[in-house]
Amino acid sequence: MNFDVITLFPKAFELINNLGVITRALEKNLINVNLHDLREYGEGSYRQVDDKPYGGGSGMVLKPEPIYKAHDSINKMKNSKTLLMTPQGKVLKQSDLLRWSSLDQLIIICGQYEGFDERVRYLADEEISIGDYVLSGGEIPAISIINGLTRLLPGTLGDAGSLIDESHNSSLLEYPHYTRPLIFKNMKVPDILVSGNHKEIKLWRKQKMLERTAERRIDLISKKKNENSKNKKNKKI
Repeated sequence: MNFDVITLFPKAFELINNLGVITRALEKNLINVNLHDLREYGEGSYRQVDDKPYGGGSGMVLKPEPIYKAHDSINKMKNSKTLLMTPQGKVLKQSDLLRWSSLDQLIIICGQYEGFDERVRYLADEEISIGDYVLSGGEIPAISIINGLTRLLPGTLGDAGSLIDESHNSSLLEYPHYTRPLIFKNMKVPDILVSGNHKEIKLWRKQKMLERTAERRIDLISKKKNENSKNKKNKKI
């Protein structure tokens, strides 16, 4: 899979060289990460990429011309999407990563400063946020997407089965995990996990997933119930 990232701060992406999953995927040629420095598409001798907003207001706004030029310079694959990183976008879900994992190319535009010229939105297939808060730029959200998406690609993880019960891959949060030592600071591993009874262990894990989700994210259970109810109604129709 190819990731093409339009950013004013390409050095921010040096982090991905130290993230195990992404590093392995790069070494195996499972992904390519191409960084497009927005400054190279700036205007004039100063390579200007931003300007004051019309109508007044604080801060600077990214100009549309450099972003369009950078986007136009990228060789588009047939199965490709462009994402715009913005706090105003749809909050990222695991289901989005699953949808995009079948793409050949993902182009990511990183916002900056007070934002970008409104006309930049026309380049995007989807606008994405990673939460209801504001960061100084779209680089960290872009890295999050690259990381989350890469680990879904076949051949990236040592054990693909580890994805199955992960939080947000199903409608429930993941069950608790334990490893050695058996007892740590007077906290003991549940007896069921060392019993060797795999059927009972499976039931225990399912119960813990339900309990943890009900305690921390009851909205996920409510959402699943609504979806099931809607599906039943559709079947009757």
